Amino acid sequence: MRILQHTKEDEAKYLKFLLKHERSNFQQSLEWGNIKTNWIKEVIISEDEKGKIVGALCVWIRKIPLFGNIMYSARGPVCDIHSKEVLEDIVQGANELAKKYHAFVLRVEPDIKKSDKQFRDIATDVGFKIKDDSKNFLDEIQPRFVFQLNIKNKTADQVLAACHSKTRYNIRLASKKGVTIKEGTREDLKDFHKIMVETGKRDDFIIRSLDYFERMWDEFVPKGYMKLLMAYHEDKPIAGIIPIMFGNKVWYLYGASSNSHRNLMPNYLLQWTMIQEAIERKAVVYDFRGVSGVVGDGLYRFKSGFGAEFIEFIGEIYIPYQPTKYKLYKFAEKLFRQMRKLKKKLLK
Repeated sequence: MRILQHTKEDEAKYLKFLLKHERSNFQQSLEWGNIKTNWIKEVIISEDEKGKIVGALCVWIRKIPLFGNIMYSARGPVCDIHSKEVLEDIVQGANELAKKYHAFVLRVEPDIKKSDKQFRDIATDVGFKIKDDSKNFLDEIQPRFVFQLNIKNKTADQVLAACHSKTRYNIRLASKKGVTIKEGTREDLKDFHKIMVETGKRDDFIIRSLDYFERMWDEFVPKGYMKLLMAYHEDKPIAGIIPIMFGNKVWYLYGASSNSHRNLMPNYLLQWTMIQEAIERKAVVYDFRGVSGVVGDGLYRFKSGFGAEFIEFIGEIYIPYQPTKYKLYKFAEKLFRQMRKLKKKLLK
């Protein structure tokens, strides 16, 4: 076990490992860490006897007022998740980082199915505790309920045929109504963000700043990891999506649609356009990302209509270096989110 050295050679070695691994995830990349400007990033590296990387965990560290430093990792580790030896090595690295930064907890939210008993047993054996009982977005940072579309070795015709008939109808309807899809530029992020603000007010979620999306662009687009797709009607931007293309997967990360043109079904055509590109890229999964876990709500029906599989991840696995402090922090975190949501409702 060692900690990644921030040299061009070591970072390139880590990136090569990450891009080729079957569990590759953009949230484990150094580029994603650069977007999160208020966090320190460290990468725990596990190597075999020949110095080949066999596992890694990108960890972010930040000071929380009144509590101290927290360590957090999104969608790691990247490794054979059923190798106890590699996971033990990664935990050893986490323990060393916890001492270095005086952290009170390591929180990890892996993209591993809740039903994976073998991983659960290994994780608890090497020191993790598991919290898998949350039912809404307030309890965790990453969505625990997602839809993933398996596109491995499939053609566009096969994927379209597996869509719900209503979904196919809406894709065709958007085209018939004159909706066109264009790849956006960095300047087009301004239009996307305006529509995102409109979407956030309608659907009651926190909106990222334009500066955040511009940082994403600067980190990801030059390397081919991200693009902006915009939907237009009569030359007016009415919707958009930001997909991330990293390793063997494509993620639908952000989406926005105006209130006045939803009847034109631009979101369906946007998704279908990007799914076709993911197929052309030979991706194995198109990840629609999160839903609330409420079966049958609007978001659930929209994403399931493309033939995607509803998946429940394990939730949070964590090592509480200071258990009492972590319990207090979790209570305060949940209370803060509830108060923020209440404040938004009162201001409407």
